[in-house]
Amino acid sequence: MTTEGGEPIASVTDATLADIAAHGIWRGASLDINPSVLAVARALLAALQGTAPAGALPDELRELVERVLREAGVSFPRIAVTGEIGLSAFAIKQKTSEPRPVVIVPAGWNPYGWMPFMVGYLSLAARGYHVLAYTPRGFGEPGGPFTSDGFIGVAGPDDWSDGSAVIDHAEGLFTPSKVGFLGLSYGSGISQLVAAHDEKNRVAAVVALSTWGNLATSLYDNGTRHEKAVELLIGFTGAEEGKEKEKFDEATWRILQNFQDGQNMEEVVEWGTVRSPETYVDITNSRSVPTFYSNTWHESLFPAGEAIATFEKLTVPKHLNLWIGDHGAPEGVGITGMPSGTPFRGFLTPMTEAYAWLDHHLLGAADEVPDWPVVNSQVMFTYETKPTGIGGDRIVEEARRESLGSWSEATTGTEAWYLSGSNGDGGAALSDKPSAGWSRTFTAGYETTATAMDDIMETGQKEWFGNPKTYDPAGFDQDRLLVWSTEELAGGRRIRGAARIELTVRVEEGDAATLVAYLFDVDPDGNARIITHEPLTITGLDTGTDRTVDWTLQPAAHDLADGHRLALVVNSRDRLYAFTGKQDAATTITSPTGREAVLELPLG
Repeated sequence: MTTEGGEPIASVTDATLADIAAHGIWRGASLDINPSVLAVARALLAALQGTAPAGALPDELRELVERVLREAGVSFPRIAVTGEIGLSAFAIKQKTSEPRPVVIVPAGWNPYGWMPFMVGYLSLAARGYHVLAYTPRGFGEPGGPFTSDGFIGVAGPDDWSDGSAVIDHAEGLFTPSKVGFLGLSYGSGISQLVAAHDEKNRVAAVVALSTWGNLATSLYDNGTRHEKAVELLIGFTGAEEGKEKEKFDEATWRILQNFQDGQNMEEVVEWGTVRSPETYVDITNSRSVPTFYSNTWHESLFPAGEAIATFEKLTVPKHLNLWIGDHGAPEGVGITGMPSGTPFRGFLTPMTEAYAWLDHHLLGAADEVPDWPVVNSQVMFTYETKPTGIGGDRIVEEARRESLGSWSEATTGTEAWYLSGSNGDGGAALSDKPSAGWSRTFTAGYETTATAMDDIMETGQKEWFGNPKTYDPAGFDQDRLLVWSTEELAGGRRIRGAARIELTVRVEEGDAATLVAYLFDVDPDGNARIITHEPLTITGLDTGTDRTVDWTLQPAAHDLADGHRLALVVNSRDRLYAFTGKQDAATTITSPTGREAVLELPLG
């Protein structure tokens, strides 16, 4: 069987839903969507179109489809945004004369357009909304039913005007009482930018999931290009292999190539700044658009720090959820798979809270939203797990969440840990006393087993599901990195906020260096989990001359348990980032008197 658009339909069973509930939306190291997610979406689409029986679906999905078809009708408009460009769309219209709000959903960055998130659209319709989902321009496989015309604008001005054209279409189709936007990933940035730029100021609420605040610093920060994410995204548009360039206009392709080559970065930053909700925060504030944010501690596309910084500048009604895991993992189950029957209810909270935000601001629901804290921060790895018996663990009690009036309240003090010289066994101490006059050297240019993650999104998704990556510090490549560690810390530490590092660096060859700093929680058995990390690239160095540098790591909420050690690792290369420096060159870290090397640890 196929959908009306010719998409093949795989059988959907409880096992299909269980796969999504256990493994999430992403699958594989090369960035792709879990086949079970696509199977569910295609089966729901076929049931709505009448090309496959709803009765073949698992009970919960069958009941959802039947309810929506009783209360609403579906259509597949193609929305003309210019004379030449049409956007593929999916609409659900409530069968009522009573005015109802519409939720507009720009699809995330993926080759399947709006199709993967059918569960989300049906869930919104079941709550009483009209729904209009669309594929942003340029995305989709050639000739596919979910493909939109034009070139990918990367959330640029064309995408803003497209969003306004979609609102125009929604007004003609639904005559809605209010307009809200909900977006995941790419769609979240577009949602914010349309709300800030729609000339008629028609957006009454925004939900921005796994979102960005500043695209420029997401791509390029501390002088370091986040090249792996861009490489994977360029290949995840629906273009035929080898024809990725055809998805972008000449100007955008030039920007992306300059980014990959590390050239004309000022132009890249300017281009990214135009596409940053942070740039227009004053407009958003003047319009008082209620805005819901979510992000993850180990986010590989849009790091938490830049999203938090933008959120803190908002003066509108707002809420921020910070979750364990990586991009899209917290929302994945609720928006693509089992609406309510997942074995662990905490997996649904990210989406139920997103829907509650819309219910309050669009439907006028008398819910708990007014009593929510401004920030709800999930503390890393505080969930309880049990072995599944078939490999890996499953969560049996969700991680603790902390309520804050703003993220700035998370940090109530700092603690200085000074880096020291080698202790003779390849390591060195983090001490509460300054240490000067030492130097330690490693070989630059190599990835090591101390890395932010194994695979973009996949590693963090496992973390969200209760299986965080375990590191072996004893096995770290000692000639290609440096390690400093505390003694076992009595009472542990409540790490809340962004750590800062200051040290002095010297290169023996070349004029540039990349440093990547990682913080690890090391248990008494010597096993470690990553807390946070951040790269820094230094250029204009004089060979053999010291340069003191400092940088801030990504923010974190992590409880270091009693008797655990805190470890700082510095290397030169991580698979996520561009390496700037000379391969095999000696890089030396030193600590001069008066500028002693130090780690400032935020506590809360």
